[in-house]
Formats: sequence, structure tokens, C-alpha cells
Amino acid sequence: MNLTLSPDYVLLYVDNPPASEAFYASLLSVQPVESSPTFSLFVLPSGLKLGLWSRHTAEPKVLAHGGGSELAFAVADRSVVNDLHADWAARGLAIAQRPTAMDFGYTFVALDRDGHRLRVMAMDD
Repeated sequence: MNLTLSPDYVLLYVDNPPASEAFYASLLSVQPVESSPTFSLFVLPSGLKLGLWSRHTAEPKVLAHGGGSELAFAVADRSVVNDLHADWAARGLAIAQRPTAMDFGYTFVALDRDGHRLRVMAMDD
């Protein structure tokens, strides 16, 4: 079988789906298309689906905690990186990495309420 797969869905395991839903709805300026006490689903303008599933009800049992991967947001340029950093810091997000130049571009990393890493980056040409 010759099958090409193209992932289009990211699932984050969270402690409190309603609280995480409110966090991401505010952060992403989009409302979920599905919402329950144990699960929320967002469909982002890019088409990417972002699911938030209770780590307490997911099967099989969730063993890992947040921070082992990143949800990355590519933006137009350094000024957008700086503006989002200022906005997210003002909202109270923990900042794991302040804006900095790295080999792939200009970036910062914030953490959501479960410790999932949120990277904003302006890629270098």
C-alpha cells in the first residue's frame, strides 16, 4: 500500500478542558466547534484542528505531562513576534523563552495552563 499521510489534527491532554477551552478561545480569537466537560475542538482558519482532551478521561491513560512538544505559530515578521510576546505576557502567560534570534528565525515560547509550549516564530529567509 502506498499511502501519503498529512496530519491535520493536534490533540493536547489538559487538566481542565473548560478552562483550557476559555484560554485557547481568547488566545486564538476563535470559538470551539465542539465543547463538553471532557473535550473541546477548535477548527483554526488554517484548517488545523486543535483538540483539548481531559487527561483524566483519555484512553489509553495519559502518562506524559505538557511541555514535551510545541504548538508553533509562524508569523510575518519580528514585529509580530514582539507584539504577541507583549500581549501574551500581559495576559499572564508564563514566558519560557523571551524573544530571541535562533538559527531558524526570531522566536519566543510561552506556556499554556498545562505547560504545553506555544512557540511564535518569524522564519528567516
